[in-house]
Amino acid sequence: MSADPTPATQRFPFPIPTGWFAVAWSDELAPGGVRALRTLARDLVVFRTESGVARVLDAHCPHLGAHLGEGGRVEGEHLVCPFHAWRWDGSGRCAGIPYAKRVPPKARARSWEVVEHAGAILVWHDPQGEAPSFEIPPHPELSDPAWLPVERHEFTIATCIQEIGENAHDPAHFTAVHGVPALPESTSRFEGPRQIAENRGKLATPRGPIETSIRGTSHGLGVGHLRTRGLADMAQLLLQTPIDAEHVHVRWQFAVPKGDDGAPSAIGVAFAREFVRQFRQDIPIWEGKAYLARPLLCEGDGAIASYRRWAAQFYKGNDAA
Repeated sequence: MSADPTPATQRFPFPIPTGWFAVAWSDELAPGGVRALRTLARDLVVFRTESGVARVLDAHCPHLGAHLGEGGRVEGEHLVCPFHAWRWDGSGRCAGIPYAKRVPPKARARSWEVVEHAGAILVWHDPQGEAPSFEIPPHPELSDPAWLPVERHEFTIATCIQEIGENAHDPAHFTAVHGVPALPESTSRFEGPRQIAENRGKLATPRGPIETSIRGTSHGLGVGHLRTRGLADMAQLLLQTPIDAEHVHVRWQFAVPKGDDGAPSAIGVAFAREFVRQFRQDIPIWEGKAYLARPLLCEGDGAIASYRRWAAQFYKGNDAA
């Protein structure tokens, strides 16, 4: 009898990967706002200074461990600890202690590299503390005034981040899970920290099958720019953030072209909702499956193996991808 390929206590053999990961939508954090987060297997605090700059620190004050996101407040450009009012700037430097003449030279909190991208606040995660190794370009449609953001959707899914991305390289699941009438034509390209996947096929509609393509560019494992053509034009910002080794927070922003009247395309909005409906069909499978390091692949299974080799670069010191 063969051994169970995955221990019951660990479905996925991956650490939290290196890359850019969303921690909030930008409009969720007004100037002076503070939020406590549990993400990337850590407790964090995100705050926006009074001048409007988003900052992220490790959540627990280095003084006596108070949670800076639970009762902490912003004063000017500083986050003030709720316990003893130590003041922390965005770099993690202690900027003042109200009852002490001198600040201890080692008084520093861990700070995180932050960017705001397409309406979201992202942090750079590297388990070895190294600086960002790639940048994220502007999202083409969300940067275009001819397009309108229309809907957001969020999910917390009991899976690992790599499983979700693998779907784009698995054309056979489109027929089995989503009812696509024929196996899509799937292409993949891997270029350093980026990968591009495109699936072309026919989508069943009341008017008959319509040729549709979905093209996605991933920037690491955490950020995806997607574009759909065919039945309707639609664009997506897909943000995936590991909460821990077995849970992922998915954030989605959909955008559609403006109509002649300046309103969003109605068929584009309907297609976005259909996309979300199909995404929900994948969730029970992700939440029930285990990662197999040596899957039994066959002809027609797409670029799954190539995708896994590409993903392996984001797991420092881990060869399980």
